[in-house]
Amino acid sequence: MHTNQSFTVETNVEDSKSKMRLLKNGMVFWNLTKGSVNAKEASEALVKLVPPACFATKIPDSSGDKQISKQKQNLLQYPVLPLKETMDRFMATVQPLLTAEEFKKQQQITSDFKDNEGDKLQLLLEEAGKKECNWLADRWQKFAYLQYRDPVTIYVSPGMTFPPASFKDNTEFLNYTAKVIYGLCEFKGVVDAGKIPIVKMGKNELDNGQFGKVFGTCRIPVRITDELIYNPCSKHIVVIYKNHFYKLIPYDKDNKILSAPVLAQQLTSIMNAEKEHGIPFGIFTADTRDNWAEAYEALSKDPDNCKTLTEIQTSLFTVSLDEFVPYEPANRADELILSLIHGGGSKVNTGNRWMDKTIQLVVNPNGNVGFTYEHSPAEGQPIAMMMDYVVKKMEADKKYGECGSNVSQKPEKLKFSTTNPCIDQLLFYSTTYVDKLIKNLQMKVLKFECYGKGYIKSMRLGPDSFVQMALQLAFYKLHKVPAAQYESAHLRIFANGRTETIRSCSNESLAFCKVMTDSGTYLEERVKALRDAVSGHQAYAKQALQGRGVDRHLLGLKLMAEEHNLPIPKFFSSLGYMKSKHYRVSTSQVASVYEAFMGYGPNTADGYGCCYNPRESDIIVAISAWASNEETDPIKFAAALTSAFLEMKAVLDNEAMKSKL
Repeated sequence: MHTNQSFTVETNVEDSKSKMRLLKNGMVFWNLTKGSVNAKEASEALVKLVPPACFATKIPDSSGDKQISKQKQNLLQYPVLPLKETMDRFMATVQPLLTAEEFKKQQQITSDFKDNEGDKLQLLLEEAGKKECNWLADRWQKFAYLQYRDPVTIYVSPGMTFPPASFKDNTEFLNYTAKVIYGLCEFKGVVDAGKIPIVKMGKNELDNGQFGKVFGTCRIPVRITDELIYNPCSKHIVVIYKNHFYKLIPYDKDNKILSAPVLAQQLTSIMNAEKEHGIPFGIFTADTRDNWAEAYEALSKDPDNCKTLTEIQTSLFTVSLDEFVPYEPANRADELILSLIHGGGSKVNTGNRWMDKTIQLVVNPNGNVGFTYEHSPAEGQPIAMMMDYVVKKMEADKKYGECGSNVSQKPEKLKFSTTNPCIDQLLFYSTTYVDKLIKNLQMKVLKFECYGKGYIKSMRLGPDSFVQMALQLAFYKLHKVPAAQYESAHLRIFANGRTETIRSCSNESLAFCKVMTDSGTYLEERVKALRDAVSGHQAYAKQALQGRGVDRHLLGLKLMAEEHNLPIPKFFSSLGYMKSKHYRVSTSQVASVYEAFMGYGPNTADGYGCCYNPRESDIIVAISAWASNEETDPIKFAAALTSAFLEMKAVLDNEAMKSKL
């Protein structure tokens, strides 16, 4: 089954197994990663769908799916690639990471695997591919997320910022928060109505199924393998303040969204009701998954706790009203993204979270606002589009949200039972671990203001690939070796598609780094090396977007061995495979026209996390690293990246100047 088949899929926004879609050739690959191609146009179209007037969303009752709007889409079936194609591409990606002798040995190991165990596993994978529209989807969610035992905090869940805000007092703080809540409920109404614009790449549609999987969704801690629950028909949200939890219903009896002033009144009543901090049960959700599963079992023995846990888990989303955190103006962006990733620790706002919820809106009186999102059910695109949607609405209409319903219910406090010695001890252990984890994360947000994607495109280069090569060069400058570099490419052209890996380190990128760090090279050599490296990355990115990358196919082969109780081939422990999977630079592009960005932790102990937003005239990059590693330093990496950006511009400017002579 090497030929993609096109078929019609009804995307049910409630169904956790909802089908998704595909993209193919053509188009310029400016936006390759968490966002989608033409995301700006889609976002603008979405805002126009909902007039700045009273908006009533239809919330289906709990009786079933039939009332939920569906989108019919023609989507591709996810393919099983030919084994030879993948192995040839794999060898090209490992060559820059190995010595000549190591590469020769890897060639033999790879050849033996392809002709023996690999061929048998390929047949098993092809059989699985014939039975499922996407053989990878459920396996990927289980392998990459639900069986992952490290904390979702830092390791899995990114933070997505809003543009910085400014609040004179608590009134402005709560009015702003109320408008965002109103906007999120309005956005959900668009999702329920099946009105999310269908974006195409070339002639193929991109799957919108992930939009229906983020509201009302929660991860549940279970030993070995977590679970996901979906409750898109939920009618309530949960507000967290000083570690206290409140159930708030943002709709009236006719399912019309409450007005922002009414929502603000309810938020005010919650803040006025709490003078002391509650027990920080939210700390548990930031611990390792097995530690949290143990604590969850202990908490669940009490019926009152079970009720509270259920209300939190089934909420559409949570809202964390954080306590004020001071910051140095020069470090505001760093403080902002750290507050979204982990909350600052047990003595700050980490207890004021529920990290299992897919969507957590976090608002601080200091003006720092954004989302923390749990990654299991979806990529970042729905989250980023939500931010764009709400910010556009609020900017366009200063009275946004004032026309909603005025008939409300009083918020209900959700109570946890008094702790016992067992829970106290578990909370102590979790607090100790989480605080140590948080202290270990370093973050530096670089706002490079010398140029942006406008300049890069004027030089006839793709901004995403250009930034990827700058990241390669920055790492090479600091560490004198090439880095295996991960970039996520969406697979939304396929039904239920998630991501494929763009392997950004290549023979071309290594040649580029060597030329740029050799003072004896000529301008012509540098120009050619830069353009070859960018072109090589674009070629791999195009293949990845078409489902023709390396990583997911190799994972499928390994999973076939596990599922059929076969020995894991030694190929998967070979030096080339291990080095190419040790992504010392883990990257993604999350684009927005606003001064907003996404950030997350590094993928390896000796690496960096780099999420970037290339805007028209600047480039924002959130860089993370572990303090415990003496080799890595996000501040030094930011400086090296700045130098790389400037040197690459100098090369292009000199080329342009020379061409005019």
